[in-house]
Amino acid sequence: MFQSTRSFFKGHAAAASSLRAASWTRHHQQTLACSRPALSASMRSFSTTGPARKDAQDTTHKPKPKTGIVLMNLGGPGTQDEVHDFLLRLFSDGDLIPLPMQSYMAQFIAKRRTPKIKEQYKQIGGGSPIRKWTTEQGTAMEKVLDRISPETAPHKHYIAFRYANPLTPEALESMKADGIERAVAFTQYPQYSCSTTGSSMNELYRQLKQLDPERKMKWSVIDRWFTHSGLVQAFANHIEAGLEQYAPETRDKVVVLFSAHSLPMEIVNRGDSYPSEVAATVEAVMRKLNYRNPYRLVWQSQVGPKPWLGPKTDKAILGLGEQGHNDQLLVPIAFTSDHVETLFELDLEYGEEAHKAGITGLKRAESLNADPVFIQAMADIVKTHLDETAPEGSSPISKQFAVRCPGCTNDTCLDTREYFKQ
Repeated sequence: MFQSTRSFFKGHAAAASSLRAASWTRHHQQTLACSRPALSASMRSFSTTGPARKDAQDTTHKPKPKTGIVLMNLGGPGTQDEVHDFLLRLFSDGDLIPLPMQSYMAQFIAKRRTPKIKEQYKQIGGGSPIRKWTTEQGTAMEKVLDRISPETAPHKHYIAFRYANPLTPEALESMKADGIERAVAFTQYPQYSCSTTGSSMNELYRQLKQLDPERKMKWSVIDRWFTHSGLVQAFANHIEAGLEQYAPETRDKVVVLFSAHSLPMEIVNRGDSYPSEVAATVEAVMRKLNYRNPYRLVWQSQVGPKPWLGPKTDKAILGLGEQGHNDQLLVPIAFTSDHVETLFELDLEYGEEAHKAGITGLKRAESLNADPVFIQAMADIVKTHLDETAPEGSSPISKQFAVRCPGCTNDTCLDTREYFKQ
């Protein structure tokens, strides 16, 4: 999530070598077909095997949209040639990764890491599928919204990625061209963090000052939705489907590992709400499942020498294996679609480590992607928000978004909140 993911900026640091990943993939598909059939099947069926580039903004002729919905997310390079620029934008973002001499260090780190990160994307088909999935999610959401909220229809989604195309200015230019007057900023991070949703909102504020100085668009903000019933149901369904891969006699003993993108402790200690909101999602999902399995919340994609939230996902997998828990089901709880954190880090990198340790029962629950239950949840979240913000005098932002982290020192965070609450 802050890609870290999703973005937390992720396993962009945890790259396995090309030879190692390729070797694991061959082993995973051939040699392990008998010893690890379920893991092999789950990894293949839950993965997207190519970048599947699509235009982010739908240019199909439609009636003039009445309501624009901006889907904000981290994004990802669609091809290997886009990796450098993606990393440069990511490491240039002080909201995400504060660095001394930010501009210089961003260029240095991006150049150094590009070859390694290219290899990661090569292993998952050449590019990130997040643009494909976001487009499919947005298009499907529009159709549901037009049906359940005719008074605000037609609806149109716009994609505003933070570090990859289409970037926020492109989304806003498309909205202006379409004559959008009512706009909703809809984060695709269910759990709020200053490093993810906060960064996207700050960027939206900066671009709106330049591209809509007269404030012709009326904005409101969906900044978090970590216990929405539809989101919880979708995760519960995917966990139940994942557990069906295990033998009936061992199914209830499988340890469910909810994996979320980690966060530097310096951000946590400022008062960021992300850890508590991720934990709340986990608790809501397990309550829906009647606590049928043992479970733990673990954290992936740590990078650099500073302290991060733990325990680390890969260390937890190995530690549980040493304790005799061979059957473990990974659940990417802070991601709403597949991308490099799921397809490379969880499936390939951690899968290889588990195999080497003799853990044969590691599997992953399918990502939400274009699941109809999840699409319905997205539409319900937007409709409820539109209904709540329609009355005169209603607040366009949530009470939680109105309050900054206790230790916040970023003046832009204050300016952003002042802008959107008007």
